[in-house]
Amino acid sequence: MAWDSFNSWKAKVALVTGAGSGIGRAAALALNREGFALILAGRHEETLHETRFLAKRNGIPIIPIAADVSIVEDVDSLFDQVEENFGRLDVLFNNAGVGTPAVSIDELDIAHWNRCVAVNLTGSFLCARRAARIMKQQSPKGGRIINNGSVSSHAPRPNTVAYTATKHAITGLTKSISLDGRDHDIVCSQLDIGNADTQMAEKFKRGVPQASGDVRVEPVFNVRHCGDAVAYIAKLSLDTNIQFMTIMATKMPFIGRG
Repeated sequence: MAWDSFNSWKAKVALVTGAGSGIGRAAALALNREGFALILAGRHEETLHETRFLAKRNGIPIIPIAADVSIVEDVDSLFDQVEENFGRLDVLFNNAGVGTPAVSIDELDIAHWNRCVAVNLTGSFLCARRAARIMKQQSPKGGRIINNGSVSSHAPRPNTVAYTATKHAITGLTKSISLDGRDHDIVCSQLDIGNADTQMAEKFKRGVPQASGDVRVEPVFNVRHCGDAVAYIAKLSLDTNIQFMTIMATKMPFIGRG
């Protein structure tokens, strides 16, 4: 059933994947502060409800939907519910992602490779595919897709072959969506994040391997800034795009990595 009060708000609609924690949660809360109606997608329904609880709803709809972006049927069901509840989609933040054990390429299990590719790359493609279909058909047409690329789309860390490969591929996906969506007012951006302070970044505070072979503690930055960056890009008019943005801990060893 469609959200009865939605039309009275005339709010834009955003879908965030991986919205139950970390960067996805920060982005959802920032978009909420900007008045977007939200669909929160992720594998764990309880954490999605936690994100919804943290938002200042003010009557604007926020709908948690459990979905695994690597499963075609889950993605189709997710976007069917977007259309049913809102009839349009203005912003997709393709954020869901996973890593693999930190081992060399010859030691990486094929199951870990396949899972990483399925979530980070195929999942982003599946969501972008359905988002583009909606954005082409809605009135007014068009919309914005923001891909979480990571600084690993530029330079790898040691022993991250699967994650790095998927993030390099995300750059190609971003460029292709930008080109193919041009005639339909569908724009695509990529946000490359380095060392946001999330649960996944706890290892940086303990020390992580460097290209030199050393293990060093690395600085982190407040994940809220990632959310603010997503919201800033999301608010731009469709005749303007930030194609690529890098946001990172100032002193992290990224520039000059290797």
